[in-house]
Amino acid sequence: MTDAAAITTEGRLARRLDDAEMDAWLPVIRFVQLLPQVLDRTLKEEVGLNHARYAILVTLGGQVSGAVTMTELARIAGLSRSRLSHAIDSLEERGWVERTSCHSDKRTLSATLTPAGRDMLRAAAPVHVEQIRELVLDPLSDEERGQLASILTKLLPGVTAAL
Repeated sequence: MTDAAAITTEGRLARRLDDAEMDAWLPVIRFVQLLPQVLDRTLKEEVGLNHARYAILVTLGGQVSGAVTMTELARIAGLSRSRLSHAIDSLEERGWVERTSCHSDKRTLSATLTPAGRDMLRAAAPVHVEQIRELVLDPLSDEERGQLASILTKLLPGVTAAL
């Protein structure tokens, strides 16, 4: 067996990452762990809203039909149903989101952004956009932004399929 391989607990041979792969992978880990924390902290400080709840408001605000089923919202926001339910409870208590039963199936719950929720979204969006520009977009050239979009577009289907 080489240094680049190991036996997994299931008895399979697993390749280890080589130095070049580690050099590519370690910054990805660090970035995907730190970015949400930084975005979360700034949104909390500036507008009193965490990043996960902001993502829910953005998702609801971008829907043409207005209402989104809880299942679809969990999928789009990348949250478990229980975590989404807790977040919706909090947003509903603040008057930013309203839950309703689906007209065609009363067992299906949907969420809708309220006018107060739209106001919060309008207040939070500039804070979020400025930070995304500062941390992600501005340090990159136009060409690098295109490369980033291309790479993430290529990787995203594998990640979403694994959910």
